[in-house]
Amino acid sequence: MADAGPGTRSVSLTFDDNTLLPLLLGHHDRHIARIEQKLGVRIAARGNRVTVTGGGVETEAAETTLRGLWARLRRGEGVGMSEVEAALRFAVKGAEQAEDPRLPLSDLPAIRTRKGAIAPRSPAQAGYMDMLARHEMVFGIGPAGTGKTYLAVAQGVALLMAGRVDRIVLSRPAVEAGERLGFLPGDMKEKVDPYLRPLYDALHDMMPAEQVTRRIATGEIEVAPLAFMRGRTLAHSFAILDEAQNTTPAQMKMFLTRMGEGTRMVITGDPTQVDLPPGQSSGLVQALGVLEGVEGIGVTRFAEGDVVRHPLVGRIVAAYARFDAKDDRAGAMRASRRGKDRDGPVE
Repeated sequence: MADAGPGTRSVSLTFDDNTLLPLLLGHHDRHIARIEQKLGVRIAARGNRVTVTGGGVETEAAETTLRGLWARLRRGEGVGMSEVEAALRFAVKGAEQAEDPRLPLSDLPAIRTRKGAIAPRSPAQAGYMDMLARHEMVFGIGPAGTGKTYLAVAQGVALLMAGRVDRIVLSRPAVEAGERLGFLPGDMKEKVDPYLRPLYDALHDMMPAEQVTRRIATGEIEVAPLAFMRGRTLAHSFAILDEAQNTTPAQMKMFLTRMGEGTRMVITGDPTQVDLPPGQSSGLVQALGVLEGVEGIGVTRFAEGDVVRHPLVGRIVAAYARFDAKDDRAGAMRASRRGKDRDGPVE
């Protein structure tokens, strides 16, 4: 590494396999273009040498990203834009928190299913996966697209296939997202399936379709609305409650107390996306306050920077967060002015 001007540093990396180098750079160099855009560095590729120039921290993060992606290629693993985004998240977080010995967490074991290994794509996901392995009850809190439910389903499938649980129970409250769908035709299963479709989608990502169908038929996998949980005890199960922000406090307490011997539970949700009627408090929000510090319960909080869908999704989530914060401040100022008007002198 050498100085390349005031506050600027340059580092050259040499890669010894010319057949893998195009995969590292990406089609039309789109991978290095994304790294440049994200970190504000300049990357030049000449032969088998790649030179990175930029600020000290940014250059180090770019080097970490490139070396991490190269290690994947050398192991025979693929590298696409999603892997580039994941490597960037780890590198940026590691540069920001270099004093934390737990970062980066890329050496955590992956969740292994029959469709392949599922590795974390952000430091928050890595911590969440670690927590899923160690705790009997885990709360995954944060915006859509952070992998809360997907990783929980993956962990459940891995434990089921390893024989460590007898069944997976997937549940959601059947609450309409700001719409009134009215009467839905069909039997009970046909009425509730639309609410549970994201859970089915995650299952089909982990297992062959015929195996999902067979295990549902035998009861090894159960997908059911939350209302069906009342009065039951779940033993030797891996139970997931998705969209938990739409539970009432009574429903949340009911679900949490279904836990039986040998059972693990995961509760996922986004407290900023509550679809309950106005004035109805969220069971998830209450539970996070009531259960804080209780032994055996882990909580992972995701932020908009942990969104692992299309990069634009993360920017949309961040924009809405800024808008909500601005709206809250405006509301507080209006309330303050009304209070001053009431307390003012009477003429």
